[in-house]
Amino acid sequence: MNNSTETPPRPGGVRPFLSALRSRLGLGPRTRRLRVDDVTVVDKPMLRKAVAGTVVGNLMEWYDIGIYGYLAVIMGRVFLSDADDGVRNLFSLGVFAVTFLARPLGGIILGQLGDRMGRQKVLAFTLIMMAASTVLIGVLPGFATIGAWAPILLILLKLVQGFSTGGEYAGATTFITEYAPDRRRGFYASLLDMGSFFGFAFGAAVVSVLQLWVGPDAMEGWAWRLPFLLAAPLGLIAIYFRMKIEDTPAFQAAQELQEAQDSTDDRSSDGAPQGVIGLVRLYWKELLIAIVLVAAANTASYALTTYMPTYLTGTLHYDEIHGTLLTLPVLVGMALCIPLSGKLSDRFSRRRVLTFGAISTIVLAIPAFLLLTLGPIWSTLLGLSLLAIPVIFYIGNLASSLPALFPTASRYGAMGLSYNVAVALFGGTAPLILEAIVQATGNDISPAFYLIGTSVAGLIAVFFMTESARRPLPGSMPSVETPEEAHALVATQDENDELDVESLPFPEQGR
Repeated sequence: MNNSTETPPRPGGVRPFLSALRSRLGLGPRTRRLRVDDVTVVDKPMLRKAVAGTVVGNLMEWYDIGIYGYLAVIMGRVFLSDADDGVRNLFSLGVFAVTFLARPLGGIILGQLGDRMGRQKVLAFTLIMMAASTVLIGVLPGFATIGAWAPILLILLKLVQGFSTGGEYAGATTFITEYAPDRRRGFYASLLDMGSFFGFAFGAAVVSVLQLWVGPDAMEGWAWRLPFLLAAPLGLIAIYFRMKIEDTPAFQAAQELQEAQDSTDDRSSDGAPQGVIGLVRLYWKELLIAIVLVAAANTASYALTTYMPTYLTGTLHYDEIHGTLLTLPVLVGMALCIPLSGKLSDRFSRRRVLTFGAISTIVLAIPAFLLLTLGPIWSTLLGLSLLAIPVIFYIGNLASSLPALFPTASRYGAMGLSYNVAVALFGGTAPLILEAIVQATGNDISPAFYLIGTSVAGLIAVFFMTESARRPLPGSMPSVETPEEAHALVATQDENDELDVESLPFPEQGR
């Protein structure tokens, strides 16, 4: 048997101790034994399709979100043209924040549907909603044409975007983590966020090219619409990719288990999808950990991706072209580094990598903003790079860490609730809060203290989080890449400190 892909079992640990204790007490072997046919061997072609479908779809979703951030200053002029610059900046960032008010509702409704109807159907629906609302923004008349209806309709369309995005990230992370093998889940899940930041970077590139090509007058007059209209062909491509994938083996197994429980009137909490009240009652601790972690990570992320163009132009007085271009290389570099962060978490643990993300935010936030305020382009790029470091270690591991907090049957719903509540309260409001802090204090480095505060809370949440690297997802059987790995896992089940056989959802439990 070829075991070259296996990491040798670590000596010592809790499992060998319990095995030896059981033997000394004459208790015999475990009541349940893992067999080779209990282990899921990942279908590699389907895994590749799943990764492509989620990454391309997520890229398109975050392109749609990103272009608004890079056009925020122009959007304020177009949709609130009779106000002064400060009010317009707050309005455009406020509209961005309003989008996130709809995300918890979308996360709850679409998450519940995803746990009942399937992940793939709901994920296709979120893409259709996002693409349609983005294209409609591109044809929306401005304030000069229809007056107050312009900002009202813009807000309504952004609410639709928020509703669809509420189901997108929660569903995409659930989908890709359920497809991935246990030992490489961090790497495969991090590809999702790599796609997110490439989406942001692509949005920045499109806006920058237009700004250089047509000039500021044409950009404000008509060319700002083109990035939104580009969502139509991008959306069609993403929907095609997403329709080619099947639902995850873990979801299909959970459905079979639920059907078996229904036939025996077994209402086991881990085997049945939970409503919102059930989620809060059963998983309040996990939900709270997820909310705090997402708040810390997304405050840092949105400060860099969405707030920086406004900060660079409105506070540091860069022209709009440089305000966009300066963030582009940082976004590309960050996107390329995120999979490395995922691999590190597979190797060293999710908790260690997330801890580094929190501590690096606390340490680097003030130096980063000091560098931004110096003035030269080199110091601005260095400051942006320092802000990117914690985001790499934070965001690169949320997609694998958060879904592992919840059982398969309720994972989509729990992710939709926790992730979107946190993003609505902290992530989406971060640009607005940071700009308001700057305007209220007159201190250009004051946003750093807000980032530090949220990351202190994130560091505490990591302390209470259960380690999930290299372990089966709750409510799922072990998942490996090859049949050889399955045989090795079964042979070492008594000595494997990362495998709790007693907690696995064996089919017998549902019969």
